[in-house]
Amino acid sequence: MKFVRYARTDGAVQVAVVVAEGFRALEGYTDLLPLIEAGEATLLAAGREAETSGEEVDPANVQILSPLETPPTFRDFYAFEQHVRAGRAWRGLEMDPTWYEIPVFYFSNPYAFRADGEIPMTPGATKFDFELEVAAVVGKAGANLTVEEAADHIVGYCVLNDWSGRDVQHREMTLSMGPVKGKDTATGLGPYLVTRDELAPFATRSGFDRAMTLTVNGRLYAEANWADVHWSFPQMISYASRGTHVRPGDVIGSGTCGTGCILELSRTHSEEAYPWLKEGDEVVATVEGLGSLRNTIVAADPVHPLDRG
Repeated sequence: MKFVRYARTDGAVQVAVVVAEGFRALEGYTDLLPLIEAGEATLLAAGREAETSGEEVDPANVQILSPLETPPTFRDFYAFEQHVRAGRAWRGLEMDPTWYEIPVFYFSNPYAFRADGEIPMTPGATKFDFELEVAAVVGKAGANLTVEEAADHIVGYCVLNDWSGRDVQHREMTLSMGPVKGKDTATGLGPYLVTRDELAPFATRSGFDRAMTLTVNGRLYAEANWADVHWSFPQMISYASRGTHVRPGDVIGSGTCGTGCILELSRTHSEEAYPWLKEGDEVVATVEGLGSLRNTIVAADPVHPLDRG
């Protein structure tokens, strides 16, 4: 089952289930988080009811929003070996054995989620980038979960695009902190929350046999397969819950897939072949079975000087 959140032309926000002829609205809901918090059974029951009795909605007449307006937390991992290996290679480094022992992550901004539409560039950045990823959404609370338990805590999956201002990010991380402002202007999530049962037939050891692609102005930039991920989402969530809690609505990002960002492509090829994003560029991030995020890059907000007195 696929769920979607959108804004109508009058500004009203609704949640719906996706059906063959379009969307059917879930009466009384403007966000998926309350339904996820109520439990997977409640979410699915609401979807089934809407499939037969919900108001019909034409997708062409709405603006697709992030399925979750403000997730409780957002943890982004580093789980695709090809991307990690490429990043270390251009710095003259071998793979760190620790990467094969723990699935590392950082916390990012839960206020920055959006789906289709305009994406503002990172303030102060001249090297603006996409990151093609997959996200899992936690469906119930837990702590110190085993991998087997964590698998049962996933309610569904979304396409994730971790927009990045690379020069801002690089400057921050020379101070041994971050990424912070290089990452938190916008994070793409959606267009749907796809329940885990829809992916089950495509399961592999660590992921799902689903193609991942991204185009810029119609040109293919990124191409990968979710099955290539080294760390599975149950492993990531188990690690995230170690010594603490995960809660319904928490978003868990996979990290960038192989070839999944301009930073990697520009180093393995060239910046001329894969230029940084600019105003007006149209970016479409797609994961087979999860849908496509469609975005247009727009100007950044101004950078205000920091008065130190």
